[in-house]
Amino acid sequence: MARINKSIPEFKTQAFHNGEFKTITSDDVKGKWSIFLFYPADFTFVCPTELEDMANQYDELSRLGVEVYSVSTDSHFVHKAWHDSSDAIGKIRFPMLGDPTGAIARGFDVMIEDEGVALRGTFLADPDGIIQVQEVHALGIGRSAKDIVRKVKAAQYVAENDGEVCPAAWEAGQKTLTPSLDLVGKI
Repeated sequence: MARINKSIPEFKTQAFHNGEFKTITSDDVKGKWSIFLFYPADFTFVCPTELEDMANQYDELSRLGVEVYSVSTDSHFVHKAWHDSSDAIGKIRFPMLGDPTGAIARGFDVMIEDEGVALRGTFLADPDGIIQVQEVHALGIGRSAKDIVRKVKAAQYVAENDGEVCPAAWEAGQKTLTPSLDLVGKI
């Protein structure tokens, strides 16, 4: 189900973040841009490559005022064990949300009920907690954090520039469009 222009679901969970266990709620994430990065499970194969890729883009996302929240149906204890044992996951500085009941994954409509894991879902929410970008992949297809950064920049540009839109493959600094009758049939 499409979640675009809908509020993030309410949640309260435990997370592993910067060497500590913390409680994080849906209210805590509001007030800044946020990425929810769902993945199937810790100690797997594609997942660590995606999370390491996101960790490598984290400084850029922080400069853009974005917080990343990785989410799997593992507990915060499992997240800590994975963080402590994997060089790739050890690079993570963003909160790793535990979702052992699957409530958060269900709230974002990415839960695979018969497997007890989440699809690879990426959601970008604005500071009001409204989802602006949603992308869901099959389990065998990894995501690109660099493209997620590009989408963040586009979403922020559109939010700050009323009436302008970003064309396909738009990069910051490139020309945008202002939809009008004059453009119809000329693109």
